[in-house]
Amino acid sequence: MKTGPISNAADKAPLVGAGDAQASPYLGTLVARLRREGLLREDEPVEIAELPGGISSELHLVRQRGRSLVVKRALEKLRALDDWHSDPARNRYEQRYLRYVAGFLPGAVPRVLFGGEDDGYFGMEYLGDGFASWKTTLLAGEFAPATANAVMALLGRIHAESRGRREIAREFDTTAIFRQLRTDPYLRTTGGRHPALRALLEAEALRLEGVRECLVHGDFSPKNILVGPGRTVVLDCEVAWYGDPSFDIAFLLNHICLKALLHAPADPGFAPLFASAVAGYFGAAGMSAAAAADLDRRSARLLPMLMLARVDGKSPAEYLCDERKKQLVREWAAEILPRFNGTLAELSALWGARLKRSFPPA
Repeated sequence: MKTGPISNAADKAPLVGAGDAQASPYLGTLVARLRREGLLREDEPVEIAELPGGISSELHLVRQRGRSLVVKRALEKLRALDDWHSDPARNRYEQRYLRYVAGFLPGAVPRVLFGGEDDGYFGMEYLGDGFASWKTTLLAGEFAPATANAVMALLGRIHAESRGRREIAREFDTTAIFRQLRTDPYLRTTGGRHPALRALLEAEALRLEGVRECLVHGDFSPKNILVGPGRTVVLDCEVAWYGDPSFDIAFLLNHICLKALLHAPADPGFAPLFASAVAGYFGAAGMSAAAAADLDRRSARLLPMLMLARVDGKSPAEYLCDERKKQLVREWAAEILPRFNGTLAELSALWGARLKRSFPPA
């Protein structure tokens, strides 16, 4: 669920004045709210830039002399080619996720500056210069294992802290939203487009929806991770759900696999990046060997399904434009899903070998 950067890239967005804000009921209400909250001064003009908010939300950078913040509002109808709707109440769960994680990992998420659970929007800190989207560096072919390790260790900490916490399970009882934004558009839509795999994808959707283990981000993707000096920041947690951690793990590793496909026949270092990500997660997740082994296999089982979903689901990877490469994902998923029951390491080896066979180095 792309939300766009909230750091230095925002500086390139055109700014509009307060008159434009007054022309929009939402922006006018927003400016008045920010003044009531003491976040904007009454006697100075306000500048507002609409940021690239992706398909699910609107993002605005609000500036006044010496002050900047980002405001996010959830959309009911997503900006997608398919007809795709989701409850805007997810905005309240995003606020809860940010506040909860900030309680034990300060700096790992943007600070929430204002917002009520029924407002439909909230304000968070503007990170400014010095941060880069991890997606941007991966697209550029910069596969740094240390970054992957740190990012996944952060995810492991969040899962470990929330595992088995009944009060957190109650606060994030959001399976209906998870179904709207993940299992339906990713697994069920993809199954409808691949009848031979439909039963497998439906069974996995039902399995995911029935698990209550820890707090899941739901969109743990490189585009939602900003890396700066001494600080890694996780964004866009509106799919927050108390459920199955395998989803976050497979969701992130899926992007590593697809970025490797994008760069093929060049190999910027897929195998060490993947292995370092897995090691970072399980090194921080605080699980018994048996529980870790089970989660590893669950994640490995889901991963090829999500790869296929980013080709033929409601949210295809926009950077994967080569039809030959898309077809490789379809063929590989059709081959491996009916028979694979292995580990993440085994899956990584199979995918790496398939890439080299299909796109041999020059």
